[in-house]
Amino acid sequence: MQKQSLYANPFALMMDPQAVLEAMERSERLNRLQSRVCRPLDKPLIPLVNSEGQDFDREVDAAPDVVEEIQEEA
Repeated sequence: MQKQSLYANPFALMMDPQAVLEAMERSERLNRLQSRVCRPLDKPLIPLVNSEGQDFDREVDAAPDVVEEIQEEA
């Protein structure tokens, strides 16, 4: 009876993790569950395409700032 009440309290289960693992291994309901492996999305599904917009952005970033040119002239 004491173990029954122990397992009903989730906070008490944290004190005995080995008992939880053993109960999970013996569980018929858990063994009947279908499982699948999910992998992280570490690679983009959409290929990276070099578009004209990206070329323009690079040109703008590479160009000297207009403020610097005005300051040099003054």
